[in-house]
Amino acid sequence: MSESMIVRVRDVMTKDFDLLDGMLTVKEALQGLRHPETRALLIDKRHDDDEYGIVLIGDIAKQVLAADRSPDRVNLYEIMSKPVLGVPGDMNIKYCARLMQRFGITMAPVIDAGRLLGIVSYHDLVMTGLMRILESGSD
Repeated sequence: MSESMIVRVRDVMTKDFDLLDGMLTVKEALQGLRHPETRALLIDKRHDDDEYGIVLIGDIAKQVLAADRSPDRVNLYEIMSKPVLGVPGDMNIKYCARLMQRFGITMAPVIDAGRLLGIVSYHDLVMTGLMRILESGSD
């Protein structure tokens, strides 16, 4: 693998994401998704001194579906993880993968200067980032 080529998180992150209000019910959130292919719902800050939250589709499966809870009675804030472990857009994907592995997460919001820019997953790191590095070394 080429050590000279650095791929940044901002170059591989997914820029299409749903930023939702934590007061929405799971039913409202799922019905209103602009990006239904998403695997995570990002929960907006309530005010400037608040932090972002995240609800993975797996959280809904475990805490709502498997627990036999009604999706129209469970609010996102009840099942979200908050605060989220965010990564900066200029981070090398190699270190992003290490950070995610160390903390046992599969995706992370990309946050710069307190602003949400996107979301990055292992899939993005490998299928976009690592593939770029591999392709650059095959010249």
